[in-house]
Amino acid sequence: GMMRSAILPYFLERNIRLKQLTAKDIQDFYSFQLQRVSANTVIHYHAVIHRALRYAVKMDLLQANPADKIERPRKEKFVGKFYDRTEVSRLFSLLEGHPLEIPIKLGAFYGLRRSEILGLRWSAIDFRADTLTIQHTVTACNVDGKHLEVASDTTKTKSSMRTLPLVDSFRELLLRKQQEQARYRKLCGRSYCTKYLDYICVNELGERLKPNTLSNGFRRLLEENDMRVIRLHDLRHSHVSLLIDMGFSAVAIADRVGHESIDITYRYAHLFPTRQVEMADKLD
Repeated sequence: GMMRSAILPYFLERNIRLKQLTAKDIQDFYSFQLQRVSANTVIHYHAVIHRALRYAVKMDLLQANPADKIERPRKEKFVGKFYDRTEVSRLFSLLEGHPLEIPIKLGAFYGLRRSEILGLRWSAIDFRADTLTIQHTVTACNVDGKHLEVASDTTKTKSSMRTLPLVDSFRELLLRKQQEQARYRKLCGRSYCTKYLDYICVNELGERLKPNTLSNGFRRLLEENDMRVIRLHDLRHSHVSLLIDMGFSAVAIADRVGHESIDITYRYAHLFPTRQVEMADKLD
């Protein structure tokens, strides 16, 4: 996608061919792109270019990789937003009976990624053992100008594949959803989509929720109810921050949310303003 949308057009317009490509050509490309996109995006461009040229060297199309001579831009530090307990409680109240109740609550209560939420299937829920297993994901990508959804029995990392306890409130919520899906299937008859019967996050016609539908729907819910707007993924930041605030160890939290290391978990953790005041008072 990056090659077709940004990288190839730039070099083709300037008639820069592989054999004549220099480190300065690549550096000029980065400088040009930094005027329109973030440094983090240019870092992604660098990764794609470097890998492609490394392959060109391997195939004897180039003597050396010019991208080796370039220092990539410094990564911009991203700080996610997060909700405190009061905001999460209000969000849960607003979600009662909402079409996106289950997917959004899964993000807030279990700290699931969007791909994990949309990939959660009934076969991953064990109502006898009261567990839910994260082992399947649904992601979106653009290939040759077409927007595609990719369902896969893989997760972001090996540690992302995990089994979590199914609490009573979610057990009841999922059982109601199961009954609701059966009712809609009966009502819609042949119009009901049977392709995604094993998926939990589907609409009234049985169609699996699209990634953008979930993200945009979450934002719209917040705006319509005058709540502070955060990203869907920021529910994961909120989840980790709340668990840290409750006193759980970073090791336990990393295992719950599927982080490869506690360093990543600490990057997700944020200190609530009330804690800052509490520390200041104790120091005083």
